[in-house]
Amino acid sequence: MTSTLVRANPTSARQAPWAAARMIRPLVDKGVGMPASFVSTDFSIERVGGDETLRISALGLYRCFINGRRVGNDLLTPGWTSYETRLSYQTYAVADLLVAGTNHIEIWLADGWLRSQMMWGNAPIFNTWGSEIGAIAELTSDANGGKTLLVTDDSWKSGELPIRKSGIYFGEVFDARIKPVVSSGTAAIDFDVVRLIAHETTPVRELDALAVVKQWTDADGRTVYDFGQNIGGYVAFTVRGEAGAKVTVEHAEVLDKDGNFYNVNYRTAEARIEYTLSGNGDEQFRPHFTFQGFRYARITIESKAELTSVVSVPISSVTEVKSSFTSANKLVDRLFLNTVWSQRGNFIEVPTDCPQRDERLGWTGDAQVFAGTAMYLADAQNFFRKWIRDVMADQREDGAVPHVVPDPTKMQPKDYPGFYGSTGWGDAIAVVPWQMYLHYGDTDFLAETLPAMVKWVDFVWSISEGPIVKPPRAWGGRGFSFGDWLQPSGPSAKPLPTISDDAAATLYLHITSAMVGRIAGIVGDTATAQRMSDIATKVKNAFALEFITPAGRVAGDDQTSYALAFLHDLIPADKQDAAKAYFKNAIARTDGRIGTGFIGTPALLPALVKIGEANLAADVFLQEEVPGWLYQVKMGATTIWERWDAIQADGSIYNPQMNSYNHYAYGAVCQWLLEGVAGFRPDPEAPGFATVIFEPIIIGALSPVKASHASPKGLIRAEWTVDGDAVRYEVEVPGGSNGVLRLAAGYRNITVDGAAWDGKGDHALAAGSHVITFDHTPAQRKAAAEHSINTRTP
Repeated sequence: MTSTLVRANPTSARQAPWAAARMIRPLVDKGVGMPASFVSTDFSIERVGGDETLRISALGLYRCFINGRRVGNDLLTPGWTSYETRLSYQTYAVADLLVAGTNHIEIWLADGWLRSQMMWGNAPIFNTWGSEIGAIAELTSDANGGKTLLVTDDSWKSGELPIRKSGIYFGEVFDARIKPVVSSGTAAIDFDVVRLIAHETTPVRELDALAVVKQWTDADGRTVYDFGQNIGGYVAFTVRGEAGAKVTVEHAEVLDKDGNFYNVNYRTAEARIEYTLSGNGDEQFRPHFTFQGFRYARITIESKAELTSVVSVPISSVTEVKSSFTSANKLVDRLFLNTVWSQRGNFIEVPTDCPQRDERLGWTGDAQVFAGTAMYLADAQNFFRKWIRDVMADQREDGAVPHVVPDPTKMQPKDYPGFYGSTGWGDAIAVVPWQMYLHYGDTDFLAETLPAMVKWVDFVWSISEGPIVKPPRAWGGRGFSFGDWLQPSGPSAKPLPTISDDAAATLYLHITSAMVGRIAGIVGDTATAQRMSDIATKVKNAFALEFITPAGRVAGDDQTSYALAFLHDLIPADKQDAAKAYFKNAIARTDGRIGTGFIGTPALLPALVKIGEANLAADVFLQEEVPGWLYQVKMGATTIWERWDAIQADGSIYNPQMNSYNHYAYGAVCQWLLEGVAGFRPDPEAPGFATVIFEPIIIGALSPVKASHASPKGLIRAEWTVDGDAVRYEVEVPGGSNGVLRLAAGYRNITVDGAAWDGKGDHALAAGSHVITFDHTPAQRKAAAEHSINTRTP
């Protein structure tokens, strides 16, 4: 048996006080980018009581061994938080590793997020949260009289490890010829244990390894391995050869148009592994303190050695998939799977934008647009609770929320001044807890985060001291906005109109102030509820005057403006018919393709459905040219791309300076596939799926559709088939939940469990399985017939 992690209560992360343990640093440590170190000691216990637990944390990253056996199987511990105020610790049951008498404990330490490179380009940050690595630990046992059996103190020894260099972006260099040997001592360092919090979320763990699907040798004699799937993780291999032989592993997400290994888009992230053999038979290796984003590995062997096995090992903080979606369209099914893989590869301690280049940061904008999808695809409640607490820790005094959390620029702002305060990004402080409430009924967390939400709304109002938000254009300006990031602009000869920064910022001020008002009402803060509601009303009225013309054109006359304005009820009733026509024309101008970026894309299809244009939503979703969701799948994507045009139709690579092939934001469309197409969602009035609303959008070209979600209340299932005019919709309401059926106008001859229903209002569904039948309208049948079922595999 091996030691196991003892889970803490995530709602009260600060646990019992520490005893005499001190944070100790290895005196052998030479600083960032230098060989990794260990601290160790021997200790004696009279007997093994069976309940011994080890509490342990570190500055940097750690792995712990007792009597040569590893403690736990968690990766990248103690995790990544806003280190200056919050540092996680883990608690392990370790009785199985102990013996009566003398024991040996060794804690390996490396740079990790604490001090290896953060940020990019000409202004990388090192030693972000500190220049000293260290460890703190205590071993206790109630069976041994409640004694503390061991603590870290300056009597421990230290030495260098075979890990000669490691870094989150860099990779790892390991020389197996070197054995850990004590060569120096340790010193206690100034550290306030109040910063220590029990690990709040699922630890990073390995997923099932992926085998090589194809391999070849390039012109320089290097072997390229294709694992068939882009991941966040690392390569594990077994090698046999002479001492001093070296294996070098490089990583890439894509091949260039000529089929060559290509990782220029990694920028300054070297993302490489070097392993020097000891020469002692079969040697197995996988990195200890880093990870990469990749599908391909290029391996070079120097001197006499041969690989006997190579696999790709995904890692993630979310290890179980909680939803499924399949249809008759293989591209759509692969898009859903691509989103699952993008979440896995980017939910490594924090919700990062990408796992490969010199970035890998917790971008708040990406997280807020994807949060709803994320909570369908995985149990992400504790993951987001932990991260939002870091968002609050990094929030500035004036309420501004950083662009990335944990925020490296907060500690060292010189090269990244003002790296906070963008609408659409900082709104994660409200949007993510709201989605947690919808999915898990987490009212307590709404109350915990409400003050930070209010500070954010007040900050956005203060940017221009009024309801119309006018962000400065320059990076670093107070309230700078990313707008609708990476919105496609169309042909260079005649660029398509896009939403302006002031329209986007004002829209989001309304969205979030209205949301925070609702949240305040839920937690019983009536005064704040009224104040936020008043702000939302003022912004709505001002938006109509500033951004809606008498003829009904909205903002930039672009898809994002219409989508967000319709979805959040910002268009006056007397302008809606005209605005609908302009919205449809904005899509016609793009030849039915997407014209939205990060904030507009999740709203596009739901907004079209809301205005009665479900068929147009289906057209936009199912078209396969760039920009479009299915284009990237046709081009061989196995995760979601950062850019709609990351690979051109001729196979050429877009500008590598900002081009990730594992970026989950546009995968937010999967929320629409589950809530819209499959047709199930939580009810805000009875959250946590206490009530499940079933309201499908029938797209004949996708029939048959099957979807499920393992909700906190149990399994939710929905599937439908189309046969000529007839639709058969089967649903399952989990035990302990109530179901509500809603059908759009136009469906005819409706029956629910064999009984006729007029389709008006809501139809209650008890827990269990139900069969609903109805007929398509002629318009719906015509739309379905215009799509051919695409059965090509990507």
